[in-house]
Amino acid sequence: MANELAWLDGHEIATLIREREIKPSEAVAASLAQISNHESQVNAFVTVIFERAMSAAERADRRVMQVDAHELPPLFGVPLTVKDLAPTAGVRTTFGSTAFADHVPEEDSISVGRLRGAGAILIGKTTTPEFGMLGVTESALTGVTNNPWRLGYTAGGSSGGAAAAIAAGMAPLAWGSDGGGSIRIPASYCGVVGLKPSMRWIPGDQPWDTAVTDGPLSRTVADIALMLEVTAGFDPRSPHSTPIARKDFVAATLSAQPDLSGVRIAVALTPSAGPVAAEVREAVSMAVARLADAGAIVSEIGLDLPDPVEYFIDFWGPFFLAEDAPLPHPAMREVRDAARRVTLESYLHACTVTRGQITRTYNDVFRDHHFLITPTSPVAPFAHPGARGGATHVDEIAVRYPAIDFHRLTESASHAGIPAITVPAGFGAEGLPIGMQLHAPQHQDLELLRLARAWEQIAPWRDIHPEFLP
Repeated sequence: MANELAWLDGHEIATLIREREIKPSEAVAASLAQISNHESQVNAFVTVIFERAMSAAERADRRVMQVDAHELPPLFGVPLTVKDLAPTAGVRTTFGSTAFADHVPEEDSISVGRLRGAGAILIGKTTTPEFGMLGVTESALTGVTNNPWRLGYTAGGSSGGAAAAIAAGMAPLAWGSDGGGSIRIPASYCGVVGLKPSMRWIPGDQPWDTAVTDGPLSRTVADIALMLEVTAGFDPRSPHSTPIARKDFVAATLSAQPDLSGVRIAVALTPSAGPVAAEVREAVSMAVARLADAGAIVSEIGLDLPDPVEYFIDFWGPFFLAEDAPLPHPAMREVRDAARRVTLESYLHACTVTRGQITRTYNDVFRDHHFLITPTSPVAPFAHPGARGGATHVDEIAVRYPAIDFHRLTESASHAGIPAITVPAGFGAEGLPIGMQLHAPQHQDLELLRLARAWEQIAPWRDIHPEFLP
């Protein structure tokens, strides 16, 4: 029974708890058992709070018996993991750095507070590269996080532990963050779902930052909707956050039909600024054909965006130089060295002119189309890259900066502020997951979830698990 519970969706667990068919302690125990069985192979966690999580679950057991079901919050009793960049009150938060190995915050981040307030039970903090500044998940503090689909391969980054934990059945819900693909790349590589919401939908703890956002990862689209529903909306601590009309995101998402008649979808299989591996193009192309069979009006387009690698260095480079912080990973040092050429003029140009160009390019697409599809990453998951920090080639074509290149298809959506979700498109030649990235105009997150749900019904993936797992 415990193994079966570990693979239930979060919204299913919440429903079963409200109906008193299972206890919160049973759901939490199932996740913790899966961690105990497989964490040594996957290495998805910095900290697991076994005793504290079970104590919280047992308190939840008692509350279920004392109140009416409608009084329970929407995530009541559901196990949750949180990426180790987000502060969690009373639970160690290291930011993936040995310098913060013993850091214990006094307060939750805004979004974590909302998730806990909605009844979710935190079971642990998932791995991230140091300060989230690397596209694969490894650090001097935690070592290397493995991809559950093939141990010895990367889970992506920087929310790699979050995606790996979901794929391995260690939790139904995970909370991550994304500034250029840090939710979407790991979700794609681990064969799960990951959403970067619209800019400012999730109130941030750094209110001046409009590129990075917190966001959800899960095995199903409905769980993404559930987490978005309880975290989105204005908060005065984040003055640029957006008021969101309250509605039942889960019901609206689940009501989506696989009939896509009249839905206009633009497809860019090979966006500008670099090649896309043949197996990735093939998997996404086959998925798009199935959407067309479901009635979608599909148009292949060119997507001429500014060079995302150059933009990454111009925009993010100064962050690598800030206070000349130590960067132990060689790939991080390589990016910092490249960033030394960034002038104030080139940084401001990236923040204003180039970012505006990115936004206009997407707006031009959405003038004639409801959605845009691209591959999530130009390559399938690859073996741990060591000092290079990423894949050195796409097929047989060498890339300029391996640590950046495999994120170049996710970077621009973050800076345009539009919602983007990755969903499993299929598997490559070696049996590893390949993700398809769906985009929608800004603030059309719910419409995007409905498209993702339609695809989930056309090509269900929930019951496909990594082979090494029972």
